[in-house]
Amino acid sequence: MAETKRICTFLLRLIAFSMTLSAAIIMASSNERTTVLALSFEAKYSDTPAFKYFVIANAITSIYGFLLLFLPSKSLLWRLVVALDVVFTMLLTSSISAALAIAYVGKKGNSNAGWLPICGQVTKYCNQVKGALAVGFISVIIYMLLLLYSIHRVLNPFLVEKS
Repeated sequence: MAETKRICTFLLRLIAFSMTLSAAIIMASSNERTTVLALSFEAKYSDTPAFKYFVIANAITSIYGFLLLFLPSKSLLWRLVVALDVVFTMLLTSSISAALAIAYVGKKGNSNAGWLPICGQVTKYCNQVKGALAVGFISVIIYMLLLLYSIHRVLNPFLVEKS
């Protein structure tokens, strides 16, 4: 039973690592150049601070996830992993929230502020951002599951009564 839990946790952490890495790569490679009314412009992730934050947060979390793949299961550092899982889950949650807000403005615009939607002109860019956000959202869900499991794993010895 303990072996299957360890394997499932390893696989879930491997999936989380690949998702955060994929989200960072997809967002970092999103750019498109277009011409509208004889004006040429380029849409790229680095023009938006929220998208930069999304890439950086996913890259940092990818490094953390990669390092955890090599942590021995009997290590005492797993108690620290609970706190770090909280930090990285909140980092991912805040980064996807910021990126989703900007993506919504890019798709729908904001007539009160005079911001026009741009997704009609740069569809490839918007689709790539949408894909990165979808993968990022899945990684947030996986990290939340990992966080719950980490908390359970650390607190379980305290909840079991010794008779």
